[in-house]
Amino acid sequence: MLCAWPTRADAPRAGVDYLLLGQATSEPTPQRACAPGVLARHQDVLSIAAPAQGWSGEPQAVDVFGVLSGEVRISHGQRQVCGSMHDARTRDSRFRAGVGMVVVPKAGDREPIVVSWARPLKARWVPTLQLGAPSPVQQNDTARLLVRAACIAVAIALALSALMGFATTRDRLFLLYVVVCLVFVLWQAVLGGLSGYPEPWLPVHDRASWWLVGLTAFSEALLLPILWRLNGGDRRWPRSRAWQHAVLWGLVAVGCSVPWLGMPALGTLAAALETLYLLGCVLCLGVGVWALWRGDAQALAGLGALLPWWILIVAEAVGARWLIAYRIEALQVATTWFLMMAAFALNLRLGRLRQQRDEMRQLADTDMLTGLPNRRAGLRLLSQYLEQARVQPQALAIGFLDIDLFKDINDQHGHEVGDQVLVAVARALRTSVRNHADVIRMGGEEFLVLLPGAGRAAAAARLEDLRLKVAAVTPGLGIPGLNVSASIGLAVLRADSDDLAGLLRRADHAMYCAKRAGRNQVFDAEALAGQPDPQAA
Repeated sequence: MLCAWPTRADAPRAGVDYLLLGQATSEPTPQRACAPGVLARHQDVLSIAAPAQGWSGEPQAVDVFGVLSGEVRISHGQRQVCGSMHDARTRDSRFRAGVGMVVVPKAGDREPIVVSWARPLKARWVPTLQLGAPSPVQQNDTARLLVRAACIAVAIALALSALMGFATTRDRLFLLYVVVCLVFVLWQAVLGGLSGYPEPWLPVHDRASWWLVGLTAFSEALLLPILWRLNGGDRRWPRSRAWQHAVLWGLVAVGCSVPWLGMPALGTLAAALETLYLLGCVLCLGVGVWALWRGDAQALAGLGALLPWWILIVAEAVGARWLIAYRIEALQVATTWFLMMAAFALNLRLGRLRQQRDEMRQLADTDMLTGLPNRRAGLRLLSQYLEQARVQPQALAIGFLDIDLFKDINDQHGHEVGDQVLVAVARALRTSVRNHADVIRMGGEEFLVLLPGAGRAAAAARLEDLRLKVAAVTPGLGIPGLNVSASIGLAVLRADSDDLAGLLRRADHAMYCAKRAGRNQVFDAEALAGQPDPQAA
């Protein structure tokens, strides 16, 4: 059974397992009658006539979508209500994506349902009205609301993801993308009426047309340069960046001037922005196709971002009925797709940055001649092994290897042969260990071999095998008079006294003792305890 807390402070009665929230109310439905000033601004009126035999007597729901500015009046007989898309408190709570009302005309009644609204800013942006039984009309209204809210939620999620990307990379493009997402969130909120849901959180009021045109200018200021870059315009014409900046800041200036425009000028500006948007899409499409034809695979992201915009452009040109009915939702879905494609391109950039960082790190840690880790990388790895050996007590041995008489090899055979010897020795050492990172070129003809987990006897045997493999590279080089050998010093970690410098010093000491004893052999630093360091002499 489901358990629930009691709704009152006193103890629950036995067997009661439900939760009742709220209480009975006398609050009326949140609708209001239309003020004379509202009706004076309504130039468009639609009278929905009753069927030929009159109304059936069943409830009739009317829902009005796409009225972007001003209030909508719905009336039947003596009952009339007005609601604004930008203030959900003025609307019937059963309708959230549009302004709606449920009427119950008497059977046989022929009184029409009258709907009126202010003339839209753009002639083609006509409202959509839906008439029918309350349940399917309300379900359609809810579905529209879900689409609008989901698009805004995706934009916010993408902005948060970009913020995390900036925290990781410190790349300012991620911050720019956050700004893009936030601008489009505001534009979508005004476009879809969510700026007034559940109550107004933007001061739109009766200035929705101004807000929409201003945010459209800001949105295009970001949309067009991004589409240009995604389609390869930046890569093909680097000098076009000056024009991109001019378009961006010009549209920002236009958007900032919108609050001071009158309604006629506002309509002209809205038409100009639509024309600029169309021209921008044409240019970006041409550049993207040309860049793709020239082998620029990155332009695919730009063409993908353009796809929904071109679907809307074609649908507008042919007067598609679905676009008239679902214009707001279609614009929001296209915007969300654009933001997702821009995020995809941004993530590709992040991947390239990480790859470049890894390549730079590899270059900084790699010896260019032999391909082995260099001294810096080797000492860092040895430090990690030392830490592991102390945390989880285990053996650690190292071998310090020096090619015998390497200066004589360079003097007699030339530096090119000397390089060949270094590469051959590095290859022999690398193929003799499980982890290639455990062989390090310390500089010149010196190499360091790390043997984590190896005790003294095992390490001595491994290093002896390495010495033999170094000697075996001589025939493979095929150079008359060349003889390659190596002296190796072995040191095993003393857990109670050794640090990194001490361990290296003992291995180096043993290597010099091997050279002094005749070269081409392995010497154990422990066997040399008490002998003076030849380098210190």
